[in-house]
Amino acid sequence: MNRHLATSHASRIIRVVESGVQPAGIEALVTRSWHRCLREYGIEPTAPRSSAILNPQSVKEFQQRMGELLPIARAEMESLYEQIAGSSFAVILSDTRGTVLSTITDPTLQREFRQAGLSVGALWDERHEGTNGIGTCLAEGTPVTIHREEHFRGYNMSLSCSAAPILDPHGALIAVLDASTANSNDSRLIQRHTMALVNMSANLISRWNFMHEFSESWILRFHSRSEFVGLLHEALVAMDGSGRILAVNESALLQLGCAARNIVVGQPIEQFFQFDFDTLELRAKSDPSAIWPVRDLAHGRRFFAVVRAPLRRSVEILEPAVLHRTSAAASGAAPGERGSTHVGEDSAMHRNMSFGRQLFAKQVPILLHGATGTGKEAFAKALHRSGLWSDKLFVTVNCAAIPENLIESELFGYTRGAFTGAVKEGRVGKILQSSGGTLFLDEIGDMPLMLQTRLLRVIEEREVVPVGSDHAIPVNLHVISATHRDIRKMVQSGEFREDLYYRLNGMTLYLPPLRERTDIDDLIRTLLREENPEQGSVEIAADAFRKLMEFDWPGNIRQLRNALRTASALCRDGVIRLANLPQEILGMESRAIQDEAAARGPAPPAPHLPGAVLRDAECAALIRELERMHWNISRTALALGVSRNTLYRKIHKHRIVLGQ
Repeated sequence: MNRHLATSHASRIIRVVESGVQPAGIEALVTRSWHRCLREYGIEPTAPRSSAILNPQSVKEFQQRMGELLPIARAEMESLYEQIAGSSFAVILSDTRGTVLSTITDPTLQREFRQAGLSVGALWDERHEGTNGIGTCLAEGTPVTIHREEHFRGYNMSLSCSAAPILDPHGALIAVLDASTANSNDSRLIQRHTMALVNMSANLISRWNFMHEFSESWILRFHSRSEFVGLLHEALVAMDGSGRILAVNESALLQLGCAARNIVVGQPIEQFFQFDFDTLELRAKSDPSAIWPVRDLAHGRRFFAVVRAPLRRSVEILEPAVLHRTSAAASGAAPGERGSTHVGEDSAMHRNMSFGRQLFAKQVPILLHGATGTGKEAFAKALHRSGLWSDKLFVTVNCAAIPENLIESELFGYTRGAFTGAVKEGRVGKILQSSGGTLFLDEIGDMPLMLQTRLLRVIEEREVVPVGSDHAIPVNLHVISATHRDIRKMVQSGEFREDLYYRLNGMTLYLPPLRERTDIDDLIRTLLREENPEQGSVEIAADAFRKLMEFDWPGNIRQLRNALRTASALCRDGVIRLANLPQEILGMESRAIQDEAAARGPAPPAPHLPGAVLRDAECAALIRELERMHWNISRTALALGVSRNTLYRKIHKHRIVLGQ
């Protein structure tokens, strides 16, 4: 840094602190931080960089102390990074000591961020780094933006940082989420936009933490606007079985007009609302998904509320970002069971889950679009598990698997003696079975036109008439549809009703094929554990793992699961080797080569093999295109017609060093 500039910067800070006059254009929290750094910590603004970095073992211990919050935060960090990707930002998570526990940075800028001290294990509290996003957020307990010359230490003046606190259910700060950039074109206007995104992401993590900690308590969710119930800014009140308030979030305090938590916590819910706890219990049992108007006692203001009964221990809570980053969530065999959704580590899947959960909570129909085997049903079950009606049935109808002459009776049910061959007592249809729970219409594009008309009537009128009956039965529908076909083209060709399409398509969520996902390695490990639950640990040899990573997986997650199931059955000594993988994955390699690989372990590349030649050609083509685009990832991905995630995966696959 220029010595004259550093001296000028230091003089300005000293002058402001000594005068006690608040400069125009600088927030008071910044000058308070300058005062702490100069008077309390004795930091010299012009001192050279001497970053404090913890050893890996200490960092690991601090990460473990974060518990389940760390993977949840990581998921939301990836979602945030996707929103600001291409803007030269690093997304950073720190604990309450200012220790950086996790980072996501543009691969082309990793060196610059490391040089700036933005790496895992670095200490960014004010005592070590002076005024900065993370440290000042910790000190002030509020969202902060520290822009360039507002940093105390001169060597940090190239940075612009926006940080927001992550709070526990009792309002205590437990972590900080930060987005920092060293981009010289970054303006205060851009930083305000970034600050809004960071604050929203931090609130999402805090909200998940609240719902998770009080998963076995009663939770009242309310807002002055009905459309906000179930979304980010809703108020949350946790209660015990007698209606005594255990915790409230910031939104609840704001909407109830209470200045502090101690005014609310410990009091009965009847002290604040015009209803008693018995009413809440009745609501939760009779119609848990309904939003109902309530009034507060202090001012008579109207709110809209939903109450959630305590969840069983076996049910995981899926919240935004989710997010459960265990790589596995609900498989949905039956209410209350746990299994895999394969939301995994992919940021696109997290955004899908975040949007889907919020919309589905409002009974907005969801249409899932994706290739065969991408996990549409598992994803639908995860949405069901995250909803207010998760204790009700999840009912699947595969419109492509049921014979056309039986779909009508399967969907709508039939009365006694409705047709020849019918069960004597009649049968309740899938739609009626799903009432109050979730109806999943898989391969909706294969539903016959005649039944599309009947389904549309059911959705619009919220009632179903069984085959052979004149009596309409009311139904409470929450519908998720799925297809691998282009429904819009089917509408244009007259194969699918346009009005039904718009009824089912409150929001379309695209589930990416496995080859485009960034978390294939995580999925491989997760599926392998699921396929061997009782056999202990099954491992994969390094060369076999590389083969699984490099394969394009036309059959997606379903094909991957089948391959691992087969390999697990064939492997010896609990280790999957090349010889155990299906021939389609090994490609042109001969059985002799497979056997040799199994015996010797990982083998060096064999350039004479067709597979290796193709890999070398792809690698060379990638490098040529990256060089042509001056190593700009976004432009290269656009030129190649692939997503940024796919390009990064191929770069990793070929071990290309970015920016060479």
